[in-house]
Amino acid sequence: MDFFECMEFGKAQELIDDRLGKNIVGSERVELLLALGRVTAEEIRAREDMPPFARSTVDGYAVRSADTFGANDAAAALFELIGEIAMGQAASMEIVPGTAVAIPTGGMLPPGADAVVMLEYAEQPDGQTLLVQRMVAPNENVIVRGEDIAAGALIVKAGIQITPRHIGMLAACGCQQLMVRKKIKVALISTGDELVDISEIPAVGQIRDVNSYSLSALLTEMGCAVEPFGIIKDSYERFLDCLMKAVADCQMVVISGGSSVGTKDFTIPAIQALPGPGIMMHGLAVKPGKPTIFAMTGSVPIFGLPGHPVAAFMVCSQLVARAVQRLNGMQPADHPNNGSPAVLSRNIASAPGRDDFVNVRLVPQANGCAAEPLIGKSGLLMVLMQSDGVVHIPAGKSGLYKGETVIVQTMTAGAER
Repeated sequence: MDFFECMEFGKAQELIDDRLGKNIVGSERVELLLALGRVTAEEIRAREDMPPFARSTVDGYAVRSADTFGANDAAAALFELIGEIAMGQAASMEIVPGTAVAIPTGGMLPPGADAVVMLEYAEQPDGQTLLVQRMVAPNENVIVRGEDIAAGALIVKAGIQITPRHIGMLAACGCQQLMVRKKIKVALISTGDELVDISEIPAVGQIRDVNSYSLSALLTEMGCAVEPFGIIKDSYERFLDCLMKAVADCQMVVISGGSSVGTKDFTIPAIQALPGPGIMMHGLAVKPGKPTIFAMTGSVPIFGLPGHPVAAFMVCSQLVARAVQRLNGMQPADHPNNGSPAVLSRNIASAPGRDDFVNVRLVPQANGCAAEPLIGKSGLLMVLMQSDGVVHIPAGKSGLYKGETVIVQTMTAGAER
């Protein structure tokens, strides 16, 4: 395969979808709090109405709304105050025309009542009399039974990553456990004679192994269980042995470095020595990230990423993330729209025929945010650290102009919800 026959970014996405779309990992049942960040393996439906009874959203007085017709500051509506709703207890009294009961926020609406008058719009001359100085409409200041979610209604679809917002709703519905996808076990391998661990002081010509840590953090954030295989020096035999162990033990392999065409880049021959289907992409028409590999051995996907930290991080967040989503049974968004709109602060040139991902910083403006491009080489870590996200320039465009509205994607663009 010719390295310079780079695959279009869109076709690379389609290739991953085609190869991994049916290769979904297994599932397991976990406790609700342990489900945070995991992907649902089945849809979850409400087993009961939420709330299970009509309740007040304010402190005030439960009444029949019709009895407040015409009430105002000059002509208050007169009610007989017949009691008080106790928090956490069923309402025992019934509202009939001309009566009212005191009710706290969250209190159960008594039979016969259909609205609540806020405390601010009522007065109590004595213990049995209430003067209401404002009209209320039916269901005003009230959440009716099932208004939040009705019994049988869909709460969370299958293939959705659980967030704290989901946890709250599921807790309210009494969901103690749920079925989620098992964490994808990802082998992470760094290659290169120049690499040393971060605990060491690099000698002349050496650098610390950044990618093992940044990619591990990114994959962990995606919900994967990362298995670090450490630094493999430039030896075909050692690399092949490590790769065979990684493929046997994990469900995905991510290799940092060694994906180019140098004489000591052993990723390609090592993958070719494994059982097929083998290498399906060597070279990606994106910047940064051209020397990217996608291969499979059996059902295990293998990604070879560039050694430069920013390029590796970018490809991982844009392409490896898609593979993770597919293995989790998620539906990736081809055109993520969950980013932040911003106005471009300067022109960005781009070469037609390749997709560019440009790091930007969001700068608050009077009418929103400006996206300020952070132009730098793929090895400059400060570019990555200072970035709030990326702007995607499709292959069909020759650049973007100052003043255009763009969508700033976070590095781990989410799936459609």
